[in-house]
Amino acid sequence: MTRANVAEGFTLALMTAAKTCPSLLKRHITSHSMRHTVAMHLLQSGVGITEVALWLGHESPVTTHGYVEADQAMKRRALAALKAPEIEGTFYHPSDSALKFLESL
Repeated sequence: MTRANVAEGFTLALMTAAKTCPSLLKRHITSHSMRHTVAMHLLQSGVGITEVALWLGHESPVTTHGYVEADQAMKRRALAALKAPEIEGTFYHPSDSALKFLESL
């Protein structure tokens, strides 16, 4: 299937959908924006970036990063999945010579 075939098929589908939802005609919707939408829906559903890359036909997940950005819900889920580190905080105590050097500046 060529790009022209995809574009033509997409335009026909969009015109059919616009009969039910006329507001679609006021928006700039392309087959490329639909790929982006599918990628985002897959990610929001918990599908990993590697699987999304395969779904879109990309050779590498790196290519897929151009299609996706994390929304607020995805960021909240990622933060909720994090565990606090099990290490105690340590503070830096500079030596007297380091403090003297800094004071001399």
